[in-house]
Amino acid sequence: MKRIVLSLLVMGLLSACKPSAPHQAIGTLERDRVTFTATANEIIRELPVIEGSLVEAGQVLVKLDTQNQQAILARAIANESKATAYLQKLTNGERVEDIAASQAKVAQAEAQFIESQKHYRRQVELVERKIVSQSELDSAIASRDKAQASLNAAKEEFSKLTAGSRVEDIEQAKAELAASRAEVALQTQKLAELTIVATRDGILDNLPYNLGERVAVNSIVAVMLANSVPYARVYVPANHRIHFTPGRKVMVHVDGVEQAIEGKVRWVSHEASFTPYFALTENERARLMYLAEVDLVDTAAQYPSGVPAQVDIVESSGE
Repeated sequence: MKRIVLSLLVMGLLSACKPSAPHQAIGTLERDRVTFTATANEIIRELPVIEGSLVEAGQVLVKLDTQNQQAILARAIANESKATAYLQKLTNGERVEDIAASQAKVAQAEAQFIESQKHYRRQVELVERKIVSQSELDSAIASRDKAQASLNAAKEEFSKLTAGSRVEDIEQAKAELAASRAEVALQTQKLAELTIVATRDGILDNLPYNLGERVAVNSIVAVMLANSVPYARVYVPANHRIHFTPGRKVMVHVDGVEQAIEGKVRWVSHEASFTPYFALTENERARLMYLAEVDLVDTAAQYPSGVPAQVDIVESSGE
């Protein structure tokens, strides 16, 4: 009889030592973290806001040195002006003075050709009379042909000036102007990015660099916490994951707050993660859990980030 009682007592103790499945998903209150990175390897010139301050969207957080980028932008603007002037030159055509000068050259060439033509005819008559030699006639022929070529060249130059630029040249100039304008827009954007501003209302949580330090490209220069209602980031045990789905209404308990807060599951990870050390006992730390996020009602906006929170996961409820 004593053996039976002892056996029952041992079994009861063993069953009592077995860890029971948790009835709450444990985690903390969190807010969206907004990080700002440096787009250039420059020196920090201004830090107008101190850590922990409330900031509004559009407020300057960090200013990097802009001297180098301003020079690059100035060169891009100069190239744009050059491309604009060249396109205007092609589309406006030649100046009136240049056209008039070319027309005068045509008239001069015509006069020289007429004179050389008359001289040639006189030389032909004189050769027929045998007054002059054949060499003088040959010289007259050469002068006439030379005057003819000069006249043709002057006419072609005049036609070129009055006909305007080729369509291909104009299209090429337009493309070069478009490229230069795009470059100006790009360099202007890069210059603006050297002044880092808040993209939403919130709290300036961290400034990793000090004034005067040179930052590397893509390094984080400011971190903000969104000034909005926090959400609960909790870890859901694997045996409760199947019922803990987005859209489910739950009750959230926050340390230091007597009454539970209403919440709604907005996201649950599809992949399990190792259980954090604070969520389970020593014997249960090897179990896997699923990270989840629970939206809270607006009345929770006053609670700070990082406060421990627990979400009830035993009672089944839905929308």
